[in-house]
Amino acid sequence: MIRCTLALFLVSALLISAGPPTPPVPKTTAELEQALRKVLAETKTPGVGVSIVSRDQVLWTAGIGKANVAKGVDVTADTLFRIGSVSKSFVSLSILKLQEQGKLHLTDIAHSLAPEIAFSNPWESTDPVRIVNLLEHTTGFDDLHFSEYASNDPTPLTLRAGLDFHPHSRVSRWRPGTCFSYCNSGPPIAAYIVEKITGQRFEDYVKENFFRPLHMDTADYFLTPAVEQKLTTLYHPDGKTPYRYWHILVRPSGAINASAREMANYVQFFLNRGSFAGTQLVAAASIDRMERPATTLAAQAGMRSGYGLSNYVTIADGFVYHGHNGGVEGGLTELAYLPEQGLGYVFFINSANGEAFERIGKLVRAYVTRDLPKPALPAPAAMNAAALRPFLGYAEPVTPRQEITRFLTRILGVRRFNLDKGKLVISKVIGSPEKSYIAVSDYLFRDEKEPFATLGLIPSSPDGPLLQTDRTTYRPVSPVAVWTEYGLAAAWLLLMASAVLFALIWVPRKLLGKMRGAPRLSIRVIPLVSVASLTGAVALFAVSGDDLLQRFGRPTVWSVGFCVLTWAFALTAVLGLVLTLRARGSVVPPGVYAHALAVTLANTVVAAYLAYWGVIGFRSWL
Repeated sequence: MIRCTLALFLVSALLISAGPPTPPVPKTTAELEQALRKVLAETKTPGVGVSIVSRDQVLWTAGIGKANVAKGVDVTADTLFRIGSVSKSFVSLSILKLQEQGKLHLTDIAHSLAPEIAFSNPWESTDPVRIVNLLEHTTGFDDLHFSEYASNDPTPLTLRAGLDFHPHSRVSRWRPGTCFSYCNSGPPIAAYIVEKITGQRFEDYVKENFFRPLHMDTADYFLTPAVEQKLTTLYHPDGKTPYRYWHILVRPSGAINASAREMANYVQFFLNRGSFAGTQLVAAASIDRMERPATTLAAQAGMRSGYGLSNYVTIADGFVYHGHNGGVEGGLTELAYLPEQGLGYVFFINSANGEAFERIGKLVRAYVTRDLPKPALPAPAAMNAAALRPFLGYAEPVTPRQEITRFLTRILGVRRFNLDKGKLVISKVIGSPEKSYIAVSDYLFRDEKEPFATLGLIPSSPDGPLLQTDRTTYRPVSPVAVWTEYGLAAAWLLLMASAVLFALIWVPRKLLGKMRGAPRLSIRVIPLVSVASLTGAVALFAVSGDDLLQRFGRPTVWSVGFCVLTWAFALTAVLGLVLTLRARGSVVPPGVYAHALAVTLANTVVAAYLAYWGVIGFRSWL
């Protein structure tokens, strides 16, 4: 469900991405296994479970490495792994099955079906949250907060109790049905609707309608004695330190335990368009709908890439994959399949090692597609420069997964869009181009190595012009605003550094008694305290690493320390400015005074900025 990003929050959806250089393509399963063992050894990853299938047969399934390092237990094809956010696809399948039976519809309003589930949507009267928004992550909700992620009650809570635990994260920050932002609380609301309509516990409904017909006989949402016997231990990236079992608060979003052998059946189910072993579990049209994003503005304009109903559309090496991936503490999973070619795979590792995950993904995909011709690319369309003109220049991301990160992402995430040699090029504010696009139509664009559009331009929306990739929504912003913010940020960082360097001079002199009688020493001390306070707050996040959830999801030295240190920064910033202004006209050396004024003024501006975005005094355990 989660990964650490921007040293602030964890996110779960791991994407098929560029990563390290592509290794040599394994030609046989023996070569693939050898390559996988090499990755495990080089990345200190204990074990991997993997299955590769076609529509008609399981081509290879295996367990490699150790399920329990201390006890020397081997991984097998029947070892259970946490599949993380791949669990969400069973929510969408359940909803689609009920839609086929006429018991609900994707466009039904969530609040009408489950008014007792709390959430806030300022646009509910005109743009209500619908079931489809819950599944396509277009509600605009914040993702789960720290306290929700850190919850680990071994007593299985009801789904309703899990949703009632901390409803404050469920606030629509933009109009539902317009922009994608991954959110782990949406699918559990849809799962609760399944419970209300069927009268069954959601986990029992999934077991009866999907696990049993798919012969996923040991798959389970809960840590039962039977599961515990087959379950791998999950490890930190060092491959030695185990995580405790995570009893996920909202189970439908990521709690399933399943084996490589069982998940092979699940991949075949998708390749056979909802059928397994001769039984049609859901209609082929429902699988088609899962694979098609529909509710973002770009999807409404015709963009095929993105996130459907618990199903990613992802392009790698020219091939179009569908599926999902996921992460829990110490476990990473990827399920992907090629509908047109009739091939797919699933693998999981029992370590929170991103490098191992990417390298294994590359190896498996290379093996799966080793004999396949690359799909032909369509001819580029003519570029409409007039249509593009309003979108050229700078744009900032406006759909952060966690709202608390907006103060940072709105600056670091700014991109520049410009035309170069007939291509639309995206670049960072400072740096080389990241991606080049060619036209599909006036407002849709694709990478020149990709078969269809992955960027959509929205000329008119209730919030003005927007640019949407398959993951992020951008809004044009003035270059003056961008460079002003970058300039102020750079100046502040330099002043922070200068305060530390200045202290390396005056602190030793003070300790050696060479500054007796120095006037207004506070204007030197207070700015240094401000710098130290903010540095300490950032350090608490940075050093928490893989234990971030447990340290910040409840009151601890780490979380309370961060809260106190940010308050200390803000208060000393203001105090330092006040004391410096009062020292004006005194006998303080002009250079010392000018430096103190610059540092305290910059700190006060930054403190006001952080306070505006909720960072000052942030109580992550609430």
